[in-house]
Amino acid sequence: MPLQFNTVKLFAGSGTTELAEKIAQSYGKPLGDKTLSRFSDGEIQPFYNESVRGADVFIIQSTNQPTDNLFELLLMTDAAKRASAHYITAVVPYFGFARQDRKDKPRVAIGAKMIANLLTAAGIHRIMTMDLHAAQIQGFFDIPVDHLDGSIIFVPYIKSLKLPNLTIASPDMGGSYRARTFAKFFNAEVIICDKRRKRANEIESMSIIGDVTGQDVVLIDDICDTAGTLSKAAALIMENGAKSVRAVCTHAVLSGKAYETIENSVLSEMIVTDTIQLDPEKAKHSTKIKVLSTADLFAKAITSVNQHTSISDLFDVE
Repeated sequence: MPLQFNTVKLFAGSGTTELAEKIAQSYGKPLGDKTLSRFSDGEIQPFYNESVRGADVFIIQSTNQPTDNLFELLLMTDAAKRASAHYITAVVPYFGFARQDRKDKPRVAIGAKMIANLLTAAGIHRIMTMDLHAAQIQGFFDIPVDHLDGSIIFVPYIKSLKLPNLTIASPDMGGSYRARTFAKFFNAEVIICDKRRKRANEIESMSIIGDVTGQDVVLIDDICDTAGTLSKAAALIMENGAKSVRAVCTHAVLSGKAYETIENSVLSEMIVTDTIQLDPEKAKHSTKIKVLSTADLFAKAITSVNQHTSISDLFDVE
């Protein structure tokens, strides 16, 4: 007896509308109709303008700042659950609070675990995300997690550059595994920038482990917040004799003066994805930021979840 597939309903959170529209277009189905009301004090109330009873509901929303994005996702999930949706998947291209994945000093929260608890308690049956800051965050959930890999998008682009002396670099020790994973696709060497922080977003010192003389270096990172680490690492790499340096970063948080920092840096380009919507005005004046879309990848993953097929092919860069 053939499998019966439930009706798919795609809904966009207000923080990820641009990507959601691209995902819907790639999937071949328009976004569902919803309304987001606000009380005068800023309280939000989402409302579905169409039935979701018995449907496989996919709510597309990154949980970057402001925190309203996270809370809107939670309320949309609760509304879908109470409206008798069959299966609710949170498509969270950028999983915020992921940098708080451990207790690295006394009396701090493990924010990533708390967010996982909130999402599960709200009624989500499945999480779909990309390039978590720490892969072990998947274990914070007691529900299925589809952890998509951005390398399937970045590797073809880097190959298209045909860099003659390619070297992969990590801007810190924590990203060394990510850099080594990328390096395997190119049979390239890996160098590491060892940084020491005074506090969050403030670097005390940095040094290079490895030789970059005459190399075309590609820095690999998952999150670019203030762009301070990447710009400082790029400058250090060029000072040590590199021929060129560019950066690949999945989630372009780009807070504060990040756009200006990137423009004033020695980076040839900053390659990012659309998991977070860029500031349209600042992005328009940027000459170094290149955005690659994740829409096709998420659309294929949604199809696989709905049709109960494997998503293994979505990790095959070749």
